[in-house]
Amino acid sequence: MNLVIDIGNTFTKVAVANGQDVKYFQNTLEIEIDELDRIIKEFQPNNCIVSAVGKIPVNTLMWLKQNINVHVAGINTKIPIENKYSTPETLGFDRLALAVGAATLFPNRNVLVIDAGTAITYDFVTKSGVYLGGAISPGLQMRFKALHNFTAKLPLIEKVEKTDIIGNSTLTCLVSGVVNGVLFEIDGYINQISSIYDDCVVVLTGGDSNFLANNLKNSIFVNQYLLIIGLNRILDFNVQNSI
Repeated sequence: MNLVIDIGNTFTKVAVANGQDVKYFQNTLEIEIDELDRIIKEFQPNNCIVSAVGKIPVNTLMWLKQNINVHVAGINTKIPIENKYSTPETLGFDRLALAVGAATLFPNRNVLVIDAGTAITYDFVTKSGVYLGGAISPGLQMRFKALHNFTAKLPLIEKVEKTDIIGNSTLTCLVSGVVNGVLFEIDGYINQISSIYDDCVVVLTGGDSNFLANNLKNSIFVNQYLLIIGLNRILDFNVQNSI
């Protein structure tokens, strides 16, 4: 049983996991030490992994180190797959963890992971367990904000709903352009990867995954805990290899 913490661009994920089984999950704007204390007392995890796209709050990290064995994910963290990314020092650890999660859930399969959050990331792992890389694209809300911020009159849209391909108002034209553009992009990327690599599984995760999954043409799996599963597997791998 492990405590898994991922500090993302917008939200922080706090979870307790045992293998692929997620016992507890919370998505929050910031970490509360009182809540961490409650979780540790209730679930009694053995170890903790902390992954962050930015800086980890100093007080939180100090408190964790006083209460549990902590591994801070970074460039020197061991992973159970081979990383072929040409600039590993610039690779977000969340992308690497998603790749590990995909390889854990679908061993001996080519897997494309699509994380639809603030940005849309595409990450590919071969059936032999080699991470090749992928692509990074603006997410839904980032596209809406860009259209609002870089034009004089276009409104900011926050609630997203599927619309017809031909919009008949500025509002519906914006939604059609952004939403259908993202859907065409994702379906096109899946089709291109599938034409190169056979037996390819596609896993969708992230905040916009359920909305997108209902509108994509390709067959996909949705797993909101993929990042947690990947980080937990990485933690177990490092604990095992430190003995």
